[in-house]
Amino acid sequence: MKFDRVIMVDWSGGNDRGATPKKDAIWAAIGAGGVSEPPIYFRNRQVAEGWLRDMLTDLRDQGLRVLLAFDLCFAYPTGFATHLIGSEDTLGLWDWFAARVEDSSNANNRFDLAGDINALFPGVGPFWFNGLQRDIQGLPRKGNDRRDHGLPEKRAADLAIKGSFSPWQLAGAGAVGGQVIMGLPTLSRLRHHFGADICVWPFQSPDAQIVMAETYFSQLPDLVTASPEPIKDAAQVALYARAFSALTPDEMDAMIDVAPTPEGWVLGAGSADILRASLAPPALRNDCFAMPQGAYWTPVDTALAHLRDQLGAVTDVAEVPIGQATHRILAEDIYAARSHPPAPNSAVDGYGFAGPIPAGTHDLPLLAGRSAAGQPYTHAVPPGTAIRILTGANLPQGVDTVILQEDVAATETRIAFRGPLKKGSNARDAGEDMRKGDVILSAGHKITSADIGTMAAAGVGHIKVRERLRVGILSTGDELRDPGTPAHEGQIFDANRPMLCAVVADWGYEVIDLGRAPDDRPKLRAILDEASARCDVILSSGGASAGDEDHMSALLADTGSFALWRIAMKPGRPLALGLWKDTPVFGLPGNPVAAMVCTLIFARPALRQLAGGGWADTEGYLLPAAFAKSKKAGRREYLRARVADGRVEVFASEGSGRVSGLSWATGLVELDDPAQKVTPGDLVRFIPFGNFAL
Repeated sequence: MKFDRVIMVDWSGGNDRGATPKKDAIWAAIGAGGVSEPPIYFRNRQVAEGWLRDMLTDLRDQGLRVLLAFDLCFAYPTGFATHLIGSEDTLGLWDWFAARVEDSSNANNRFDLAGDINALFPGVGPFWFNGLQRDIQGLPRKGNDRRDHGLPEKRAADLAIKGSFSPWQLAGAGAVGGQVIMGLPTLSRLRHHFGADICVWPFQSPDAQIVMAETYFSQLPDLVTASPEPIKDAAQVALYARAFSALTPDEMDAMIDVAPTPEGWVLGAGSADILRASLAPPALRNDCFAMPQGAYWTPVDTALAHLRDQLGAVTDVAEVPIGQATHRILAEDIYAARSHPPAPNSAVDGYGFAGPIPAGTHDLPLLAGRSAAGQPYTHAVPPGTAIRILTGANLPQGVDTVILQEDVAATETRIAFRGPLKKGSNARDAGEDMRKGDVILSAGHKITSADIGTMAAAGVGHIKVRERLRVGILSTGDELRDPGTPAHEGQIFDANRPMLCAVVADWGYEVIDLGRAPDDRPKLRAILDEASARCDVILSSGGASAGDEDHMSALLADTGSFALWRIAMKPGRPLALGLWKDTPVFGLPGNPVAAMVCTLIFARPALRQLAGGGWADTEGYLLPAAFAKSKKAGRREYLRARVADGRVEVFASEGSGRVSGLSWATGLVELDDPAQKVTPGDLVRFIPFGNFAL
């Protein structure tokens, strides 16, 4: 079965959310062939329903086959419909709700209707969580206040998906019950509006032009978290529009081949691996580097914001043991598999007993035996007695306080010491560091050696990480020669390529040395063709302006994706950006200092985002200047600098060809865009190279 378009909808039971896009609202996205259009925000159900009706009409009239999937329960547990309408006719139940739900943009009757429905059942329930300040007869505020209503808590479809919620919970974190009540009338109206052109899976055979289905948007949580979309709901609809529209007809047939039951089913349940496999990293849009019309000299902050907003992860996901994960980027949140410490234990070598201990001298009998790490004392310690305990050992039953052995006079049978001693002294609570189920590291985090220890302590053995970003490094120009080889007059050694290879390796990415390209357009084209198949991104230096020998810019211009950014900065200025067969290319300046500065300022955060790590701003520090300088308005300047005696001094020359200044420096001074006169002692922003992860 093949669909020409896939529409994914995230519904909401709340009131009008306003004109500005927000979370916990209604979002939709259209996918085709594994690509999603930008997600669409709807401020309320009335606007969303009108858009759905118009969009479906347009797609139907074009003769396109459509899958319309909602993150919304289409049915309730068995027995509910029979009690309300006399049969397990799920689509009839939709009509029953459509006739009784009252809905406007800023008010609805979902809580009152739930109370009325509860009154039709024995006991109390099944609906719960009155989200209003006023009480509603028959609608409890807590789930454990329900009893004897006679219905299951979840459907079989809900039980098949980890983390799903019961449709009876009307409000609260993660609740779906309110949006179900407010969604079924919309489904009913769409069904009647399109008549024979629409069907509802799995209750009806999926052979109409439009197929409505229920899905669940939490089957690929790591990919949602890694999305560049700042609002989770928007990220979800776009991700699932991509995933379902990328399925082959056979894969879609296998998902739809489900026996119909009154409880329905969740499209894609149990098929997370298939959905994940369908999701090749999304291609960047062809216009992702295009600045707004009229932008000529682009401020640094504008250029950075454009990269942040337009770039997304292009790397796949792999599972690795934690020992192989250093410098990799997490693809999903990491949860503690066990609390740390797993049981209350001692922070010191000493003696344990029940506290608190008042002031004065104390003498306690000492039990035979001890509690040691890995060899806990397995008996209870009676009140008024003590037990020998070592650092890291579990506290036996009856022990909550430990005294240092240095503060105790001990014999084989007794200990003596002076109080006072607070209850809990020198003792660690179970889980005081990490509790089982806690998020200990978040998706997008770059793993350090310390993180390996954290995960190991929490019992985590394997994790899902992003594949290493493959970064191609290319130098262009007939004048370049490899270091250590003969160079004639008019030729120079290629400093950029080895320098940038080292920088990219320091950042933990896979370096692909693409060598040197001559000033020959066909040869450069062949190099780019080969590189695009091996690399996720290409950093090229030289040929990035608009001169006769700027072949990189010329070739990128032919792709329709080219953008020549004239950055209002020194050193730097020209950045040539574009896509070569969907592979992003950053054309850096040819001068080594300019190439390095542009790499640190622009390429570092962009590569991190492409690698799946999210955007990374670089922090600096205000320190007094040991130099004087006057700069003009309209551009940002970066000076090679280092700190001596608590003051920042700058390299003697600002020339971007003076590469030795990079070795002399330990960081950069950033002078902002406005005109500025710096005198010794003025505070300036200093960014150490270490803050660029070098």
